Amino acid sequence: MPIHNYPCKLTHHTMPKYRKKLIEVDLPIDDINKEALREKKAPGRVGQLSAMHQYWARRPLVVCRAVAFASLVDDPSSCPDEFPTIEDQVIERKRLHDIIRGLVDMGGRNNEKHLTDARYEIARSIARQPGKPDLPSVGGAPPPASK
Repeated sequence: MPIHNYPCKLTHHTMPKYRKKLIEVDLPIDDINKEALREKKAPGRVGQLSAMHQYWARRPLVVCRAVAFASLVDDPSSCPDEFPTIEDQVIERKRLHDIIRGLVDMGGRNNEKHLTDARYEIARSIARQPGKPDLPSVGGAPPPASK
């Protein structure tokens, strides 16, 4: 039995539109794999626990960085207002891939420019999220008075 006496249904008016993330559409897999292999075979691993036995199964940091970034950033196809044509979406996707390549580059792993670009893109994706939908309270509070 509901606590309140008004409908509590989610409709297309109250639900925010789902935006696809970059990881769901396209990733520069070949570049990520190449850098992950390079990291795994790095000479600095001698003497580390992960180099002693496969049991430790250390995961390459470059893959973690790429996956985390691509999971947080919107795919350009999800933003038709900003990228109305397919060509615009392809150009933006290539730009995002360049940011991923910069994040996974073993030579400049902590390059501040790449990290700043990644932070900016994550912040842009978060800023695109609409505010919380106005849903009726489930705690028993009365609905807002209509005028």
